[in-house]
Amino acid sequence: MKVSQITNLFEQYGSPLYVYDAEQIRTRVVQLQTDLTQYAHTDFLYAIKANYNPHIVKIITDMGVGIDAVSVEEVELALHVGVAPSRIMFTGNNMTDSEMHRVHELGVLLNIGSLSRLKKFGVAYPGSSVCVRFNPNIGIASHETNITGGADSKFGISFKSVESVTEIAMKYNLQIVGIHQHIGSGWLRTREPLLALDVILDIAAQIPNLNFIDVGGGFGIPYHRDDAPLDTKFLGARIKDRMVEFTDAYGTEVTLRFEPGRYFVAESGTLYTEVNTIKETISRRTVVGTNTGMNHLVRPAMYGSYHPIENISNPNGEKKEYDITGNICECADYFGKDYLLPDVREGDILAIGCAGAYGMSMASNYQFRMLPAEVLIDGDTVRCIRPRQQFEELLAVYGTLT
Repeated sequence: MKVSQITNLFEQYGSPLYVYDAEQIRTRVVQLQTDLTQYAHTDFLYAIKANYNPHIVKIITDMGVGIDAVSVEEVELALHVGVAPSRIMFTGNNMTDSEMHRVHELGVLLNIGSLSRLKKFGVAYPGSSVCVRFNPNIGIASHETNITGGADSKFGISFKSVESVTEIAMKYNLQIVGIHQHIGSGWLRTREPLLALDVILDIAAQIPNLNFIDVGGGFGIPYHRDDAPLDTKFLGARIKDRMVEFTDAYGTEVTLRFEPGRYFVAESGTLYTEVNTIKETISRRTVVGTNTGMNHLVRPAMYGSYHPIENISNPNGEKKEYDITGNICECADYFGKDYLLPDVREGDILAIGCAGAYGMSMASNYQFRMLPAEVLIDGDTVRCIRPRQQFEELLAVYGTLT
């Protein structure tokens, strides 16, 4: 967007500001619905934790995508935006009894990742349908903290415990309608996902009468300009070959499920911020201070994640190296170091790109700061889909002082 357009949005909605492109979201949904459906019986659930703004969720679910929820609140949000219970799956990690009961009452399928919880579910609801999450002992991600499969992972039931799962299911007459795995988040290679698919298909062959096999999400996007994008057409073709071979042997056509989150929304979102300070450190590094911080976009501080940054106020200036920082009183409050940007001046507007996933959904009121507004651009239409938080709202949650 042009700097004049962002300036106008700042005047209306405040600064800093999240801006999303609705058409970019639709483009990514259509891409996966095209490239990954070479096996005809394919379905998609949106990993709503990536960005749970209801306006964005509605764009995605209106395109026939269901919901992958990891909290009861996400389940209830999905129902609120009009998603049918049958199109939602709850994958609660270390879920409580109350969460199990509430989700079951709502008519939503539970995806269970421990033998003890599977037994508790069987005791409470014998004869019910259930999905079981397995750990295929394969993991890959953009950062080690995002790896959700492998020998040390807290997620899922060991791929070696299929017999224990089926014994519990038989004892309580549970109908295992689906099995699930998720190896990690942000991957751009296809080798590990295909290896993990082989593992989950081996497990599926040991469990009769499955309706679906869910291989999770984790599809990465090219945050760096020199990153090779994920080859979704190649992945779709290889998956089709394996699924056709499997279903021929299994004797029935089982639905294959994916759970994209980041892939649908990351590239659609940009965090726009203003430069308020420029200074040199003792070691002569040039530090750019902005009016946003890790409280609005925590990925760089938490994961060391890279986000592309542009100086939209001075795109043709002489390029120099900068360390881009936030306004939070924490040493980790950097958006990145050694960024080569056109000459940055106080008052310039920076665009932090690929911020549509795990930006606002992980934002906080740390240091009692307010959350920014969110704006959705849909063609010629500009809508505020979340107003800038007000100080009175921060106070209100604590009630009246006595």
